[in-house]
Amino acid sequence: MRSKRAFLLLTVFVAGMTTLAVELSASRLLEPYFGASNVVWANLIGLILIYLAAGYYLGGRLADRHPRESVLYQITAWAAFAVGLVPFAARPILVRITGDLATFDLAVLVGSFLGVVLLFAMPVTLLGCVSPFAVRLAVRDVASAGNVAGGIYALSTLGSIIGTFAPVLILIPSIGTRNTFLLFSLLLLITSLLGLARTWGWRALWYAPLLAIILALALLSPGGVKAAEGLIYEAESAYNYIQVVERDGTRYLLLNEGQGVQSVYDPDEIATFGAWDYFLVAPFFNQPPHPPEEVDSLCLLGLAAGTVVRQYTAVFGPIPIDGVELDPEVVAVGRELFAMSEPNLNVIVGDGRYFLAHSAKRYDVVAVDAYRLPYIPFHLTTQEFFLQVRDHLSEEGVVAINVGHTEADRRLVDALASTM
Repeated sequence: MRSKRAFLLLTVFVAGMTTLAVELSASRLLEPYFGASNVVWANLIGLILIYLAAGYYLGGRLADRHPRESVLYQITAWAAFAVGLVPFAARPILVRITGDLATFDLAVLVGSFLGVVLLFAMPVTLLGCVSPFAVRLAVRDVASAGNVAGGIYALSTLGSIIGTFAPVLILIPSIGTRNTFLLFSLLLLITSLLGLARTWGWRALWYAPLLAIILALALLSPGGVKAAEGLIYEAESAYNYIQVVERDGTRYLLLNEGQGVQSVYDPDEIATFGAWDYFLVAPFFNQPPHPPEEVDSLCLLGLAAGTVVRQYTAVFGPIPIDGVELDPEVVAVGRELFAMSEPNLNVIVGDGRYFLAHSAKRYDVVAVDAYRLPYIPFHLTTQEFFLQVRDHLSEEGVVAINVGHTEADRRLVDALASTM
């Protein structure tokens, strides 16, 4: 009896862990296609909660009608199988959605909504069935029902805590989103098969093909997250989905959905004919004459792969440059693929505002290149932030920011200008 209860509790723990791992990994699955804006997160969290609510209701109903452990383990087996299918179904589904909605004004809202519906409705609803079903199996008398229910939901939540931190901090950066889905799928599926073997005996082999299918897909399906013309590198970090593409000898750094280019590298050309070139003009907003020799230092918030660093070094010489970048993987890509090896560059991995708050240095130029539409870090747009920037300017120091706008909408630019 105790061993049966212990295995039931183990299943609850693994299911709770898988549920939150699916939700957190889902955001990274959607990110290369729709980004990680609040709209995407709202769709993801809202729909996941709907599926869980449906699962709680269905699990309770099923448990009252079929209060057998074998039924619970069948539910968890199918949930695990559905989780394992998600990364393989995601690419054709999300490519089709983004293609069909490419010209639609609400593409991100509608596209991410459809993606979450098609990919996660079944696995998350089935996972939601687990806790109420387990409560029904574990309760032996009404007097202890509250204690049993509380213990099971607490155990499920403990599993969810691991499922929250492990994918984001460890698994996705080290093994990728697809393999993170597969890991939790296999963990829950193996747990379910063992549970069926305990209750069904040899009949548990009926569910062995589910395990075989997931393993076959993992071994035979090609890797890669998102196709792109000229793709030479892709990786997933704790912060971004990273792509490097090369076209006509020029390399471009793309992050997440790839709508904007974060860095450019042409070994034969310093000018990019893009927004980066304008940072070179910033020192000359001083009263003339202000020769290039008087530009002695640069602080770059939003280093990316070092396009601005390369330009400043070429134009103003090997002046001291502090480059701040949040994502260490982006820094590694800059060094490996964008020749970001200037000896005058000091790389700081961290948040730009935190760096300013803990630095006493002053600079002739502070360049803010951390605004990546539609992801504007709000803490780098406030009056307090710009006061920090001003405190780090030399007597002839200037600040330059790169912020985008459309032909008909300059509200963001005007708001930042008025804040400064």
